[in-house]
This record gives sequence, structure tokens and C-alpha cells, in this order.
Amino acid sequence: MSNQFDTAASSDSGKRSRAVVVTAALLGLEAAALVVVSGMLIVDLFTLRPDRYDSAIALTVLAVVAAIWLIAIVVAFWRGRQWSRAAALTWQVLQSALAIGAFQGIFAQPTIGWALLLPALAVIILLLTRSVIEHSRPEKQ
Repeated sequence: MSNQFDTAASSDSGKRSRAVVVTAALLGLEAAALVVVSGMLIVDLFTLRPDRYDSAIALTVLAVVAAIWLIAIVVAFWRGRQWSRAAALTWQVLQSALAIGAFQGIFAQPTIGWALLLPALAVIILLLTRSVIEHSRPEKQ
């Protein structure tokens, strides 16, 4: 019994399976969202007065570096690089941790938590499918 969503495309055709395309699309959307957040933080740094400039600058730099790294992961995943699956999985675990934090505390934001958690879980599941594993497996010589 085969799953049409997870069918591995033949390496001769150069086509990617639906699971690979959806995984790359979700990772790309996460990267785009992080670029937007980084841009907002940069604008806020120059237009608002933070309580502590050192913390605001550190958070902005961290967000920009994370956005650049996530873009690199997306590009490497699309090209089928083996390391990209582990990097993407690590990112999803970190994103899940942020989501769990968004559900808790005095300033809990469940909407943000779900917006972070659902795509992370979807990508984790997709990263474990056969066709995605095959896509990022090195060529046998």
C-alpha cells in the first residue's frame, strides 16, 4: 500500500515528491516570517525607546542571524544536502520550545503559540517521511 503524498520521485526525473515540496515550502514560510520579524525589530530599534539598548540590540542581532541561518537551511534542503534535515529538525525543536513558552505565564499568547507549534510539528513529521529522507540522502557511487 503506497502513500501518494510520500512517494519518492525517481532520481532520473529530477522531480521532487510532494512531501519534499511541502517541507521546503513550510521551511520557506518560516524563514520569511523570521525575516519580517527581524525587519520589525530593526525598525523598532530606531523608532522606539527600549528599556535597555544592549538587550534590544542583542535580540535584533540574534533574530537576523537566525533568519540568515534558516534561509541557508531552506536552500540546502531544496538542493538535497544531507545536513539540512538535521538543521531543520533542530530549528523545529527550538520553534516548538518557543511555542510552549508562548502558552505559559502572565503574558501568554496562545495564538502565537499555535502559529509556532503547528508548522513545527508538521515539518517534524514531514522530515521523517521516506521521500524526504531519500531526497537528502547522498548519492551512492
